[in-house]
Amino acid sequence: MSTGRRDVLAALGEPVDAAVRAVAPAATEDERTVEATLRPRSLDEFVGQPQLREHLRIVLNAARARGQAVDHLLFAGPPGLGKTSLAGIVAAELGVGLRITSGPILQRVGDLAALLTDLQDGDVLFIDEIHRLGKAIEEVLYPAMEDGKLDLMVGKGPQARSIRLDLPAFTLIGATTRIGLVAAPLRDRFGFVGRLDLYEPRELADVVKRSAAILGVEIADEGALQIAGRSRGTPRIANRLLRRVRDFVEVRNLGAISQAAASEGLTVFGVDELGLDKVDRSILEVLCVRFNGAPVGLTTLSQVVGEETDTIEEAYEPFLLQRGLIQRTPRGRMATRAAYAHLGLEAPADLL
Repeated sequence: MSTGRRDVLAALGEPVDAAVRAVAPAATEDERTVEATLRPRSLDEFVGQPQLREHLRIVLNAARARGQAVDHLLFAGPPGLGKTSLAGIVAAELGVGLRITSGPILQRVGDLAALLTDLQDGDVLFIDEIHRLGKAIEEVLYPAMEDGKLDLMVGKGPQARSIRLDLPAFTLIGATTRIGLVAAPLRDRFGFVGRLDLYEPRELADVVKRSAAILGVEIADEGALQIAGRSRGTPRIANRLLRRVRDFVEVRNLGAISQAAASEGLTVFGVDELGLDKVDRSILEVLCVRFNGAPVGLTTLSQVVGEETDTIEEAYEPFLLQRGLIQRTPRGRMATRAAYAHLGLEAPADLL
């Protein structure tokens, strides 16, 4: 760390290791190995999202031709679709460094200052969950994104003074699952906003086959489709289910992952034919059985199921809504006829 940078952090009252704290916590060795192995390293290796890939290819090629840093990029969409992978691909395609952090970790201005002043020319700074940045952090980002300047107030009271530091050209890549919560002034400073959509089963099957080849797992096309069909349109879930089926096949000495083996293995791990897990089914059972089809408030549902309201609303409810298994009403959440049918129950006669 340069002497000047140490002085800035000290003046802000930040520990010298603020940059280390601001970087996302390290995963376990096994998690790092698996993630690094399965993540695509180029746009050509990235499966799905064809329109977004084409747009990114144009943006990257144009920046390379001009010898400039890529415009700031914002990726939005449900979790697990590849936003972090795309950030890594952008850095790899340009041959520059990548720094990864997240909105909740950047709690103080000094955290962000430490990261920004540590960047090299052309580097990519990836902020996951960027919608969770504090307002003070956002205010520092604005001139950094627009003018390449870092404006800081050093000291307090009569001794306070403003300093402006020049930053190297860099690319900020933000990722969010809730783009509506990204402040408009911040959103407007991104040169490109890309939306990632849930995957179709055929695309997910390609993801599964690619991952199986990397992991050295023999898998039939039908087995890949079986896993893909239960992966909720999400590559991250598809890769996780593939690893569990691999474990099942190895322990049972079944050889390659066939359709039957994949189906049996996923059933053992509690993932049904729609991709619902234990918590999903618990939500449906509470709505259908315990409350007999009556509307249920989110707080009540959370207490009965035993999950946080945010977890139900953000992790489970979107997929159940998408599959038409529940509906939101002014009075609360209600199960649909499809939910009763999935659980093998008879729906109330007055249910719409």
